Amino acid sequence: MKIILKEDMPRLGHRNDIIKVKDGYARNYLIPKGYAIAATPSARKMHEENMRQRAHKEEKIKNEAQELAKKLEGLSLTIGAKTSSTGKIFGSVNTIQIAEALAEKGFEIDRKNISIKGEVVKEVGKYTATIHLHREVKIEIDFEVISE
Repeated sequence: MKIILKEDMPRLGHRNDIIKVKDGYARNYLIPKGYAIAATPSARKMHEENMRQRAHKEEKIKNEAQELAKKLEGLSLTIGAKTSSTGKIFGSVNTIQIAEALAEKGFEIDRKNISIKGEVVKEVGKYTATIHLHREVKIEIDFEVISE
């Protein structure tokens, strides 16, 4: 069944994408929850018209995301964490701490748009995080976890 997504869905697609999913997944989950609508011919026509009107706004948002990516380029963060004598962190460093460190530098980025590359950060060292600013604009920043 072809559907039009109303929201960004992880591992499925972005808002306004027309995708094909299994019938049961669409009828029993996506459509009742309001995440998607069926891609009937009339819904597709309406979707195409809306996409034409939105193209200008999307270009502006993409340009803003690219400008922010240029500002973030080369930025390095330092995150302090309580550690044991062997360098193991009590707990772990997650996207919340990265978002807070970015906020201290003056960049307000939602933690949901940040993903840490690789495994869970449980030791002191250097790591890489990916920030998703727009569906087409991603930037990787380096951060270092140090002992407090």
